[in-house]
Amino acid sequence: MDFSEITENLFIGTTPAPNDYKRLRALGVKLVINMRVEQGPFPDPHDPPLDFLWLRTFDTLFIPIPISMLIRGTQAALKTIENGGKVYTHCAGGRHRAVAMGAAILIAQGHEPQAAMQLIKSQRSFADPDIFYIRWRILMFAQEWFKQEDQQIF
Repeated sequence: MDFSEITENLFIGTTPAPNDYKRLRALGVKLVINMRVEQGPFPDPHDPPLDFLWLRTFDTLFIPIPISMLIRGTQAALKTIENGGKVYTHCAGGRHRAVAMGAAILIAQGHEPQAAMQLIKSQRSFADPDIFYIRWRILMFAQEWFKQEDQQIF
């Protein structure tokens, strides 16, 4: 498992194997968000098991990450963080889909979209939020998230 600590409560990386779950627990991770369509989460043999959210998404410009998936993952992450837990988001390489999810979480926590992408790149040098089809989804998420926030105010 290759991962990077983005903030004290957000990690981005590759798919963890069951033998990695002990390490995630030691870091304080309570929620693992899987952004892979092709590989579901491995069962956690520990008691209690980690919480998993499997958001089946593709890493292709032809099938964009649904904004609803980013919103669902962000809502789960915020709830976990508010309850004192940390979040690990992953895809196959930890470069695109997991980065989009991580950026969405950071945006929901108050980062501007560009600042969120820059923070991720500064902590995970090979992360690529600037590839156009990922950047586009991050920016679309920000618009939808802020629209949703504005509607809840009134």
